[in-house]
Amino acid sequence: MELFKRAIVSLPSSILIASLSLSFVFRFLSLPNPYPTTFLAFLDKSLRLGFFLMYKAASLGLLRSTPLRSSPSSLFKPLASSRISASLVGSRSVAFVRPLGVLSGSLRYSCGSDRRSSSGSVRALIGEKPAVVDRFERKFATMAAENPFKGILTSLPKPGGGEFGKYFSLPALNDPRIDKLPYSIRILLESAIRNCDNFQVTKNDVEKIIDWENSAPKLVEIPFKPARVLLQDFTGVPAVVDLACMRDAMNKLGSDSNKINPLVPVDLVIDHSVQVDVAKSENAVQANMELEFKRNKERFAFLKWGSTAFRNMLVVPPGSGIVHQVNLEYLGRVVFNTEGLLYPDSVVGTDSHTTMIDGLGVAGWGVGGIEAEAAMLGQPMSMVLPGVVGFKLNGKLKNGVTATDLVLTVTQMLRKHGVVGKFVEFYGEGMGELSLADRATIANMSPEYGATMGFFPVDHVTLQYLKLTGRSDETVSMIESYLRANKMFVDYNEPQAERVYSSYLELDLASVEPCISGPKRPHDRVPLKEMKADWHACLDNKVGFKGFAVPKEVQDKVVKFDFDGQQAEIKHGSVVIAAITSCTNTSNPSVMLGAGLVAKKATELGLQVKPWIKTSLAPGSGVVTKYLLQSGLQDYLNKQGFNIVGYGCTTCIGNSGDLHESVGAAISENDIVASAVLSGNRNFEGRVHPLTRANYLASPPLVVAYALAGTVDIDFETEPIGVGKDGKNVYLRDIWPSSEEIAETVQSSVLPDMFKSTYEAITKGNPMWNNLTVPATSLYKWDSESTYIHEPPYFKGMTMSPPGPHGVKDAYCLLNFGDSITTDHISPAGSIHKDSPAARYLMERGVDRKDFNSYGSRRGNDEVMARGTFANIRLVNKLLNGEVGPKTVHIPTGEKLYVFDAAMKYKTEGHNTIVLAGAEYGSGSSRDWAAKGPMLLGVKAVIAKSFERIHRSNLVGMGIIPLCFKQGEDADSLGLTGHERYSIDLPTNISDIRPGQDVTVTTDNGKSFTCTVRFDTEVELAYFNHGGILPFVIRNLASSQN
Repeated sequence: MELFKRAIVSLPSSILIASLSLSFVFRFLSLPNPYPTTFLAFLDKSLRLGFFLMYKAASLGLLRSTPLRSSPSSLFKPLASSRISASLVGSRSVAFVRPLGVLSGSLRYSCGSDRRSSSGSVRALIGEKPAVVDRFERKFATMAAENPFKGILTSLPKPGGGEFGKYFSLPALNDPRIDKLPYSIRILLESAIRNCDNFQVTKNDVEKIIDWENSAPKLVEIPFKPARVLLQDFTGVPAVVDLACMRDAMNKLGSDSNKINPLVPVDLVIDHSVQVDVAKSENAVQANMELEFKRNKERFAFLKWGSTAFRNMLVVPPGSGIVHQVNLEYLGRVVFNTEGLLYPDSVVGTDSHTTMIDGLGVAGWGVGGIEAEAAMLGQPMSMVLPGVVGFKLNGKLKNGVTATDLVLTVTQMLRKHGVVGKFVEFYGEGMGELSLADRATIANMSPEYGATMGFFPVDHVTLQYLKLTGRSDETVSMIESYLRANKMFVDYNEPQAERVYSSYLELDLASVEPCISGPKRPHDRVPLKEMKADWHACLDNKVGFKGFAVPKEVQDKVVKFDFDGQQAEIKHGSVVIAAITSCTNTSNPSVMLGAGLVAKKATELGLQVKPWIKTSLAPGSGVVTKYLLQSGLQDYLNKQGFNIVGYGCTTCIGNSGDLHESVGAAISENDIVASAVLSGNRNFEGRVHPLTRANYLASPPLVVAYALAGTVDIDFETEPIGVGKDGKNVYLRDIWPSSEEIAETVQSSVLPDMFKSTYEAITKGNPMWNNLTVPATSLYKWDSESTYIHEPPYFKGMTMSPPGPHGVKDAYCLLNFGDSITTDHISPAGSIHKDSPAARYLMERGVDRKDFNSYGSRRGNDEVMARGTFANIRLVNKLLNGEVGPKTVHIPTGEKLYVFDAAMKYKTEGHNTIVLAGAEYGSGSSRDWAAKGPMLLGVKAVIAKSFERIHRSNLVGMGIIPLCFKQGEDADSLGLTGHERYSIDLPTNISDIRPGQDVTVTTDNGKSFTCTVRFDTEVELAYFNHGGILPFVIRNLASSQN
């Protein structure tokens, strides 16, 4: 140490100043460089080394009179305790604000965590900085703020004079490669250019994106900073809980809790809480909303507190609509104008169907709640530069074919093609035949076909929709002018430049035929004409995605029962739920009005839906109600039982409410495979309702048709739907409207003033919301007795030192799964079963069964959600040898226990656990509790054949190791039963781990196999090193100065 001191003292200051000055002049001021590139690189390293030496000198007290309050013995500890910190020299910082402040913070903590003073404050860790260090930090912060692309900042003139603002001009780069880029990649490029500071986003990142054609196949990593974040209440409540908890953690670390504030706009729409408790009633909306507030008053008050405690957060009250339709019709900006700077709208959301906004030409996709929280706080998202599938549309849909038929066809095609982790970009002459609502329907189901997003570039159709939905003429003019100027607008009246895509697909719209999808997965499309045969095959097939294994001798069994005093009957395939629901379809006037026309024709012919079928209509916004009333079609829907029940997701997310007691008993007592038909986007078994084992996705008009038929066991071509009042058979073709009829109804019924009046009132709330009182505090006062909002344990005992990576030693297998385990299986959103550990917890705290509410509504309470992890009643766990349900085997004792109880037993015994799984593990909703829950249960790793994109990143974000079997291998082929103990060999130093490297897994019975560790980027390794993304965020914010 004395030698080091003498070296610094003897080092002439002129050498330090020369190296710093020369590098600054040529590297950062962009002056003419007379030296070779290698010399500049040397100067660049000199600059970094010089600053490091000065910092060390200051730390030793050689540049000031007051020494630091620490032992100098820590100075030769590694430069940083995390991979990211260690890579700051020669790389970008992935921290949040004022990059050099973060750099110096990282240097402080590299010297150990034993510098903490009795006050525990961050400032006390380093004492007062010497003036020379402070000046250098200020100089570096200034340099970091200098955008190297400021020379292409260009004025956008208004047509009548003046300017809209300034923008970073892609054409000004004069790079021919940009003209070939897909439009979706251009949005990533503009974001990288605009946010380039050579720390969080570097010029090298920009070059990667410009060279997308060559760099994307190499799976290079890029940072992305979305313009805004979108939440719904099921995922929004835990996100705000996390933010409140992070503020507490910042306080305990002695830092400023107000650093936990969104830096980008955050919009939260409360839409997931309303349930269909009351249906077939004129008073259903009011009755269901009263019950919604009664159940969720505490949650809603918490969200209202969040909207006042955190900056940049807008909360749209309950009863306003579905988040994605509100986003499409109101929240979507398309182009931002922030203090005179123009840039494309982009959004990440905590709901996987955030992709619906892609239909408006806004780049958006779903992420986990923990990723969204980091994005709110200014953290660049690390992503692999995606490939882009070009999907060419030709021709025109045939008469009577709906957008739902189209999206189910597209979903099947893209699933077969393989688009996980990729963008899909639609183009071609057929685009002009699709309305904006049709495009949004296709974009909405991106998660179902596996793509990160399904993108429709802005064109004239987009502009017409913006005007229809009440955006001002000046705003639309600005949007068009900006996008044209920046080569982001498609004008199909002009010759199209050839764009390059990673792969290509093509669809003739005229080839699309009516279809539905099911009975258990969205991409299992069934042409309508083949439905009857497919249904009977499903009855025969062994239990699986297309099978129920119903014995032949009981397939025609009819169960008769009493329904409110009248004779009723059901059999296999009987429809017991028919729901017009979900953002996928309720945003589309053509299919909604089409449903109304089917109801009208059926009513006029004398057909009537059976009273024991639970029918409902849940519009995505108040606009739908207005145009259904304007058209006169709501009356006919009411007559068929499709009364409006509320404005939210309802049946699509499992909030279908109870079936009539007699119907439920007839199903469960006779083992009937009952069916639900819904205009939704998810139909996984156990999601829609516990008693509907067959669930089919269909267009709203087909939902009405199947409700009228009363069964899915029907061939609409040859069999009648029913008998009319004249005694004649009525077929589907007799009540199906033509495309022209629907178009005329849309034209006369959907009016711009409907959108304006609806959204002018949207933030005014309603009396129940407005009467909620919340405290005006920045820190939340946790109530230990609350069963809705509970302080989570994520940051208890947290210090500024990252815990480092961990392997797994002698872990037991908690669960052994097959393919397609969804986030609904892992963390259900629906009802809480009366015998479950979560129910036990609630009853112990005095909660009546009628007040259990749903798992989704209790995501603000980690105690409930941990008990709800793997609580799906349709869970198939190989350890149970065919038994279905939320239980597992405690391997050491052989006991069969609820999964939560087994996990707690393992934890009490000091054992780690892992999960074995097949392909597509974690598919479905972007549900962060599907990662948080397993972490709280003690799961350290998941070994699967493949992961759904969002869920894999969520696992990383919670510190769980995702591992993939090698191609062609799985648990069965390797002879793994789940009764073994597993050890995963990971280096203890994060710098020894690389994204995507191979690791060895061994078992206690002598087996050994190789897996790929699915940390896909360097940033994800940093998260793992810190124990998860949120601890990483807190440590970076706590160490930053602004």
